[in-house]
Amino acid sequence: MGLGNPGTDYARSRHNAGADTVALLAARHGERLRRSKEHALVAEVRVGDKRMALAFPQTYMNDSGLAVAALVRRFGIGDLEALVVIHDELDLPLGTVRVKAGGGLAGHNGLRSIKAHLHSDAFTRVRIGIGKPPGGKERGVEHVLRVPSKRERTELDVSIEVAADAVECILAEGVAAAQNRFNG
Repeated sequence: MGLGNPGTDYARSRHNAGADTVALLAARHGERLRRSKEHALVAEVRVGDKRMALAFPQTYMNDSGLAVAALVRRFGIGDLEALVVIHDELDLPLGTVRVKAGGGLAGHNGLRSIKAHLHSDAFTRVRIGIGKPPGGKERGVEHVLRVPSKRERTELDVSIEVAADAVECILAEGVAAAQNRFNG
């Protein structure tokens, strides 16, 4: 699940780092995301002998859980550790990628919505650092929704590549192996 906001107004914003990662994963495996009845763009790919469903909810970030819950049902995900949510993270410096199994929400409204709809926070996360905004927390909304500068965009694009690698590692080797490789 790559979190973000739908529409051209939010394309390539910091908040859409998760959605950009899912689009990259689909392209890497020769697919493109298509509309689904679960209010998401979805692609299914094969990676080796495993199947991976990729999705970008088309609800706004604060309602991501609506689409995520429907997709969890559609794909029969019983163990929420198998659900990987890729999202932007203010608490990590720009360019940082971390893998996390379950845990807190760090004030992220998309994660809050997912937890509310799944009644659990046991899902896996791939966190893409976007850094804190200059001027403090009150500028956070503006910071996440704005398109980054050219220099920041270059760093964010590298992070998105690394996040895609982390998702593939989770699929191939498991969460613990991905944490060892990407959290160092």
